[in-house]
Amino acid sequence: MTVGGIFVAGSLHYDIVVDAPALPSKDETVMGGPMRFVCGGKGGNQAVAASRHGADVAFGGMVGQDQFGGALLEHLRQAGVDSSRVSRTGKASSGASVAIVDAAGDYGAVVASGANQLINADRLAIPEGTRYLVLQNEIAEKANRSVAKLAHSAGAKIVLNAAPWRPVDPELMKIVDILIVNRVEAEGLLQCATPSVDQVLSALDKMPPHANCTVVTLGADGLVFSKGGNRPSHIAPFDVTALSTHGAGDVFVGAMCAELLRESPMRDALTYASAAAALHVSTPVEQRLSIDANQTLSFMGQAHRRA
Repeated sequence: MTVGGIFVAGSLHYDIVVDAPALPSKDETVMGGPMRFVCGGKGGNQAVAASRHGADVAFGGMVGQDQFGGALLEHLRQAGVDSSRVSRTGKASSGASVAIVDAAGDYGAVVASGANQLINADRLAIPEGTRYLVLQNEIAEKANRSVAKLAHSAGAKIVLNAAPWRPVDPELMKIVDILIVNRVEAEGLLQCATPSVDQVLSALDKMPPHANCTVVTLGADGLVFSKGGNRPSHIAPFDVTALSTHGAGDVFVGAMCAELLRESPMRDALTYASAAAALHVSTPVEQRLSIDANQTLSFMGQAHRRA
């Protein structure tokens, strides 16, 4: 049984996802298909993932007065996420993105932020009992900083998934408890191109801590984390065949927060989140919406870990 809940403040996008044999190069047109329409945005994805993994979740953000906005709100409601703190505006369209998934399951995306950039975080009321605030970099940094201060004052822990990468405001970083980046974003954080496990371990060991806990996810190489000034540690990945990595990072963040809410130690929460992400990438897209905590625990009991 969990006590308290998670408040996600962030982005909502209506995603157009296209399968293609490869990501296009500059000036190249690639013939692809099929095409799918998916309710997403890093904030929305993380909120839905946390809810499906058993957490009490509320969401704060903004959508337009358009068909996409209605679909995004309905998606949150169907996932059990409290959407009462999502505003609607006629000044901009709802956020959207176009993602291309290649034959290997890797992807690239372009985002049109729309209404997400109009979020006024000063007007976001932190739900009573919030234990974790989850932020990403798909909304304005000013909004992140404002809502983080409100949540910090209310006693919540601040989780920042610094994606897509941008230099983090020092004022915000002072109150971030858990910082999460993937391999691409780690290039900006660690000033290291395409970092390996050993390079991340070395970099985190040498540099001053950015937060109480820093997590660098490395896809098929697992993850590295450093907590409370201790030496960085590697967690091996689950051995799966990826069908598509689209959304895996958001599943990781949501599942991790849900497990932390159950009072799991950080290493256990990160292992659980790694399992959730591995199950996500290895499950056919049309079956992913049914993945929950029970399926993840079953997967953990059966799956093999890489050395």
